[in-house]
Amino acid sequence: MIDFIIKSSINLLALLLFYHLILEKEKMHQFNRFYLLFSIIFSFIVPFITIEVIDKSAETLVQTNTVMTGEATMVIMPETVNYTVIIIWSIYGLVTLLLLFRFMRNILKINSKIKSNTIIDYKNAKLVLLEEKTLPHTFWNSIFINETDYRNRKIEAELYTHELIHVNQKHTLDVLFIEILKMLFWFNPIFIFYKKAIQLNHEFLADEKVITIYDNIPFYQNLLLVHVNTNPAFDITSNLNYSITKKRFTMMTKSFSRTRAVLYKIALLPLFSGLIYFMCVQSVAQKNSLSSAKSTAKNNESITQTDNSKDKRRDAYYAGVRIIVQNKRNNSSIDKMYEELTLEEKKTYLNYVPEPSTKKQPSNKEYNDFKNSKKYAIWIDNKHVSNAALDNYSAADFAYYSGSIVGKNARTAKFPQPFQFALYTPKYFDENLKNSHLKYGGDTIKITISENKGNLKKSPVYKTDSIRKLDEMVHSLAEVEKEPEFPGGIEKFYQFVGENFKLPKTADDAKLKGKIYTTFVIEKDGSLSDIKVTLDIGYGTWKETLRVLKLCPNWNPGEIYDKPVRTLYSLPITIQSAD
Repeated sequence: MIDFIIKSSINLLALLLFYHLILEKEKMHQFNRFYLLFSIIFSFIVPFITIEVIDKSAETLVQTNTVMTGEATMVIMPETVNYTVIIIWSIYGLVTLLLLFRFMRNILKINSKIKSNTIIDYKNAKLVLLEEKTLPHTFWNSIFINETDYRNRKIEAELYTHELIHVNQKHTLDVLFIEILKMLFWFNPIFIFYKKAIQLNHEFLADEKVITIYDNIPFYQNLLLVHVNTNPAFDITSNLNYSITKKRFTMMTKSFSRTRAVLYKIALLPLFSGLIYFMCVQSVAQKNSLSSAKSTAKNNESITQTDNSKDKRRDAYYAGVRIIVQNKRNNSSIDKMYEELTLEEKKTYLNYVPEPSTKKQPSNKEYNDFKNSKKYAIWIDNKHVSNAALDNYSAADFAYYSGSIVGKNARTAKFPQPFQFALYTPKYFDENLKNSHLKYGGDTIKITISENKGNLKKSPVYKTDSIRKLDEMVHSLAEVEKEPEFPGGIEKFYQFVGENFKLPKTADDAKLKGKIYTTFVIEKDGSLSDIKVTLDIGYGTWKETLRVLKLCPNWNPGEIYDKPVRTLYSLPITIQSAD
């Protein structure tokens, strides 16, 4: 066993050094992928190969030997138990079982995440829409993306293509293979470096394909750099970090030399031949001692995020919201952004964090009772309807419902009923309610704490402005009933941009092309405000984009309940320099 470990480690190290010094720097990624995999297999096979070479000098030596006779003796040694070997194998087995348990647990978590989230067919892959904020990453034929970014079209086509390459070329097989080896040979750190080399090679392969399809290296590099800067803490399989991204940038701009590629492939012949000769033909004198192996570091590629504590959910839900508190009990007030609140203030004033809405249908008996117009006021997908409209549906047509009692002082001539119920179709539930617990729907919360004249130990009474006026909110496209529209349609908008956008002279010289990603708020009167450029293609294009959007004619605003509302809109603008 020791001999196998030593010989295989020497082969692994020699082949890995050749890869890092020579092959990794060349644009021959498909060949490099199979080189790395073959290097591992080759290193495991070589220790079991023995090539016998007849040495004539050894034969002569045998022929000249003389046989000496003498008294034969036999020494009987007492049977002993080698506890050292038992301890070593016990430690190895225990650590391996723990790593196997962790490996299987991660596989089960990934499988559970796939089954518990929305899945959308995308070409020959499946998009798994996650609630948590995450960069796109891939396992097998599943591409994990953030659902909000997907719904709001914030994931660039280049990222989809990048992850699709991982699926099509079955890169997960390589990762699983090296992960199993890391688990079995956890005491050998060489496999950690092999895994890093394999994963970087996967990124080279995906980058090469994206560049071939879109032919825009500066834009793609800028896109990657934005994600590195904005998401440095992501701990996923396709995690981006500065050192790896720098290598990828360098590789993108390299040219392929067929001559060098052929020469390096030829150079492999003496390398492999030398290793076979050194390991299989010649006997290598090596001391039977090895430094005690160090256990591998914890797996830095945790695909799932398990910290769903209330504090974490609260921070995500109220992020970016302005909090205004009037506390009449102690004559104090607060006017801060949520992130500026202390933990105690967060728990005191914003202890409520909504739980996910689970689907529930009314029973047939309840549904038939809802048709009583004297008893119930009915809303379907947040639109008031007559009770007779329920005849056009059945209980099975709704994914969720909720209701409440209406006090006598709250009833009106239009809604005199003592009960009100809201029913939601599956489509509306998926688009508006399913993920409503992830992010608060507005930008301001007003809280008033009235004086409590009873027992001072009793909790204060809260009046939270959780349902704020429509004109104070900025809605997403998923929240509005009628989406905002540029007069004449989106094509007219792009025509307006094309007629007014002026490329800087330096950009003309560079034959600039790519996409500029923008966000802006369409006000109730259709004007644009809060204009931002989230990603540009350099040469001052962000300034020109802001200038053009400020000149933009008014849009037809979004609407809720037939009333215009403020709507957040995101839009890519494609730039192509004239040839």
